[in-house]
Amino acid sequence: MRVALTLEQCWHRVPGGSATSILRLAEALVARDDVEVVGVAARHGEPPAPSFVPPVPVAHLPLPRLALYEAWHALRRPRVEAATGPVDLVHATAVAVPGSRAPLVVTVHDLAFRAEPGHATRHGLRFFRRGTELTRRHARLVLVPSEASARECEEAGIGRDRLRVVPWGVTPQVVTEAQRSDVRARHRLERPYVLFVGTVEPRKNLPRVVEAVAALDRPDVELVLVGAEGWNEDLGALLARLPGRVRALGFLPPDDLAPLYEEAAAVAYPSLREGFGLPVLEAMAQGAPVVTSAGTATEEVAGDAAVLVEPTSVDAIAAGLEGLLADPAAAASLGRRARDRAAGFTWARTAEQTVAAYREALT
Repeated sequence: MRVALTLEQCWHRVPGGSATSILRLAEALVARDDVEVVGVAARHGEPPAPSFVPPVPVAHLPLPRLALYEAWHALRRPRVEAATGPVDLVHATAVAVPGSRAPLVVTVHDLAFRAEPGHATRHGLRFFRRGTELTRRHARLVLVPSEASARECEEAGIGRDRLRVVPWGVTPQVVTEAQRSDVRARHRLERPYVLFVGTVEPRKNLPRVVEAVAALDRPDVELVLVGAEGWNEDLGALLARLPGRVRALGFLPPDDLAPLYEEAAAVAYPSLREGFGLPVLEAMAQGAPVVTSAGTATEEVAGDAAVLVEPTSVDAIAAGLEGLLADPAAAASLGRRARDRAAGFTWARTAEQTVAAYREALT
């Protein structure tokens, strides 16, 4: 079958975990011999950042992104086929839902905007609501990365009979001692550190992470932040709460992340709401001890191989971190369990379940 895969997220200012998941899925689909994938995106004058270059040919429609998204959602045009030629199926990999004559499969990563509308801009809310409504009307199947996202979709009126849970995968990296030393030296990481990886935006819960680290009686431990500045958070004000003990590294390429995970005394990811929580799985795959949220999608990912805490409680986050920092042997044991659990999440499995959904949508 020939499938058109929307890849516009690769050009977003903050690609995030959704773009990473789409690229890894595309790579896994390319490795198969039962599906041909062509990407589709808006008009761009430049390629995406090197870390987000798609592994498949990309057909570009004539409109720039904002105009394309508006046209898709208001007019259902231009159709995907205007750029790709005939396709058997269109897979909208996010909530920008394209027009097409072919059957439609949509990936919904999460519907966080419904629970926390204040975390999105006015334009973002309108866009998300329209995309969700188009998904409800037109998608033959809706793929979600977790049961948490499946429940959100049901609450939004998408029947369970059209939902398929397709978890994301991870590719563990082999990290050498030289790479660990290089990353520490380049980023001047001389002390034990708690690592946070994620876009700086409200649902990632970074203010409570900062407060939790500040509450620890461990002046030798610093907080290392990795991720692009997003929206509705004042990063400067957050950093001021932890003077001399926080280092913001900004967005880093994937090759830097694996050694950072492995060198971390703990990884903190107590997000308020996630569709999946890819940094949790990436950290686990490198054997890092993780503190993450109970009662969210990240608990589905972590199972019993992470410290689960109430994400709205600074005391709970601090206690989770302190337990790992105070007992390195227990932290190492947790990291080994995490690595073992992460081994069950592969992109090949994600691709297998995705292709099964394609076939089902075409019957």
